[in-house]
Amino acid sequence: MSSVFEKQTLFYVTCVPFFIFFIIFDMFIYPNAGTLHPSLETAQKFLGSSSGGGGMFILANIMAHWTSALFYVVAEIYSSVSVGLLFWQFANDVVSVDQAKRFYPLFAQMSGLAPVLAGQYVVRFTSKSKDFATSLHRLTAAVTVAGVMICIFYKLARSYVDRTEGSSDTADETAAATGEAPKKKKKPKLSMSESAKFLASSQYLRLIATLVLGYGLSINFTEIMWKSLVKKQYPDALDYQRFMGNFSSAVGLSTCIVIFFGVHVIRLLGWRVGAVATPVIMAMLAAPFFACILMGLDASPGRLRLAVILGTIQSLLSKTSKYALFDPTTQMAYIPLDEESKIKGKAAIDVLGSRIGKSGGALFLQ
Repeated sequence: MSSVFEKQTLFYVTCVPFFIFFIIFDMFIYPNAGTLHPSLETAQKFLGSSSGGGGMFILANIMAHWTSALFYVVAEIYSSVSVGLLFWQFANDVVSVDQAKRFYPLFAQMSGLAPVLAGQYVVRFTSKSKDFATSLHRLTAAVTVAGVMICIFYKLARSYVDRTEGSSDTADETAAATGEAPKKKKKPKLSMSESAKFLASSQYLRLIATLVLGYGLSINFTEIMWKSLVKKQYPDALDYQRFMGNFSSAVGLSTCIVIFFGVHVIRLLGWRVGAVATPVIMAMLAAPFFACILMGLDASPGRLRLAVILGTIQSLLSKTSKYALFDPTTQMAYIPLDEESKIKGKAAIDVLGSRIGKSGGALFLQ
């Protein structure tokens, strides 16, 4: 789409359909889920699977609850598109390499406020609904308001950037008209196949993709296991929602705190230390979590509670270091690239790369 639309149009075309889907899901799809879902027996007959478990049985369960699976997939993609692609792409356009070490950790710190507010909104408002349908209405209302504000703030920021850069562009055009400076050449637009060849031939982009894929695989190994244990400890949907809301707030708050140190880590110790910190933390904290699981969870309720606590600590610190250190250092790596590489390379890596990493981790766990 970057070959067809201008940057501002591309932003709206990318994010607005997600908000429309969330509204449609809340108003039409979820209330009629019972009618839209096939029975588990029908899905098993269609796939030719039995009820004895295995991959086909899991796939049949997904088909029998396809609306929930669709919502999860769209929400996961949006989480990458909203921050991983749209925001950081805009930041890469307006922030220079020299300014990145100073401002990118601060951007991450500001983003840490979002899960604090969203988590407490869930805990104090949506999770206290009489049923999950009412809770979904309240969540959708918040997402809709946030979507409108995103579009408004992007419009204002884009207008400010255009105004500040307008004077320099006018000066360049005047100089070019008088023969004092050559006109800028228009960059060629690449087709989808040409873009794929371009990305495959770039070693720099392949190395960035390796970082993103590695994180996606690693976090999925622990997160899926941890969330299944949390669901076992909190079987009620609203209790589970309340727990995850508090967890989200804790992630945001700890990110804001850690980012103060992250600014100095990247500035004083360099990009490499900031990038390596996240995988080191994840590996150190995953060991006791998996050790507790391997010892068995059915022996006593206390063992399950301990596993949930260890998994919560591991996920909390992993996500905190990811938002505070891994994300800023990864985004810095895009800055030296040309415009074509920034847009298409970043879209392929941040959206597809992170999703492939997570789906690969899930496939391995099956």
